[in-house]
Amino acid sequence: MASNPVAADGRSRTLADGNQIPALGLGVWQVPDGPECVNAVRWALELGYRHIDTAQAYDNEESVGRALRDSGVAREEVYITTKFNPGGKDPAAEAEHSLKRLGLDYVDLYLVHWPQGGPLWAWPGMERAHGRGHARSIGVSNFSVAELQSLLATAGVAPVANQVQLSPFEYRRALIEGCQQRNVAIEAYSPLGTGRHLSSPAVDAVAQRVGRTPAQVLLRWSLQHDLIVLPKSTHRQRIEENAQAFDFVLSDQDMADLAARDGTGGTDLAVEHKWW
Repeated sequence: MASNPVAADGRSRTLADGNQIPALGLGVWQVPDGPECVNAVRWALELGYRHIDTAQAYDNEESVGRALRDSGVAREEVYITTKFNPGGKDPAAEAEHSLKRLGLDYVDLYLVHWPQGGPLWAWPGMERAHGRGHARSIGVSNFSVAELQSLLATAGVAPVANQVQLSPFEYRRALIEGCQQRNVAIEAYSPLGTGRHLSSPAVDAVAQRVGRTPAQVLLRWSLQHDLIVLPKSTHRQRIEENAQAFDFVLSDQDMADLAARDGTGGTDLAVEHKWW
């Protein structure tokens, strides 16, 4: 069972620090800064999304901020995540730069994007950003259970989230369990396998049975594992379809059929091959 309480309607989770996070967000990885990103975020907000996930390494924070301002949706109604690029030197200083690009006073969640240089060195700067009110919650991304445990042993402010690649095809059971045992919420990036998993016969078979799209089935699988899920799309229709994952349920058999696609061996690692 997840350690982070799930709202009755399944649309939000409560983090260990008491802050609420919407269970569905729009990810903007690989979306170029400019009109394409602005449109995707603006459409998502128009369609009811209230969670946008960006990063310093994505180079599109300015577009996210512009779309939020253009949307007319109140700042306090939208959950904004960005991530510290560990190629930088000072997470606290880089948080201020992110806020300028976003045009915001704070982000809701600030993550260490990956554990370059080890899992510990960036955390004091993350805590400074948190202490200054520039990030309401802080966490990590691409951390294994061992890296997370190492950080928790020394952190003054505990990370509340770990954002990792997760889907039925990357079903990192031991990583999920390790995070849940430590009261760290799990966010699933690339839940559609950057589109690869949409053509899977196994996914299509479940989609046919439940009368939904393959994308909706994959997102529902993550939601039923109490994950926070972050699909990326720049097409309005797909952004809208992806939001329709809360009003149906996959059976235990469907969940098991999908989980059987896992190719990670249920690992506690966040990545198979480091890119840093």
